[in-house]
Amino acid sequence: MNMSLLIKETEKFEITAYKPPKNIGKIQKTHVSFSGSPRKHPFDPYRVILVVDPYSSNTFYYEFKADDISFVEELPHMVNLDEEVITIVRIWVRKRCLAVRCTPFWVDDTTK
Repeated sequence: MNMSLLIKETEKFEITAYKPPKNIGKIQKTHVSFSGSPRKHPFDPYRVILVVDPYSSNTFYYEFKADDISFVEELPHMVNLDEEVITIVRIWVRKRCLAVRCTPFWVDDTTK
């Protein structure tokens, strides 16, 4: 198998990845981790969207203020059958900050 077919160039995301904290126990007391594929917010440059399991048919996303994210760790990339590569990260978000979780669903009459 030709390995050059499996390798695809990835794009850089606009946020800078920080080194994880030296003492993970301390950050676990003040932060919560979320993992997924980061996206730019469509109209607010001070917000980040994190798509959880982007290749799933039952996915959802989180929306965070960029200032509430303290650390970003890069995780292994995901590749689908069409050789599309998606960056996956783990972000550490301050506890007690306001965020949004959006879950799409089909609107239908449940009485039928």
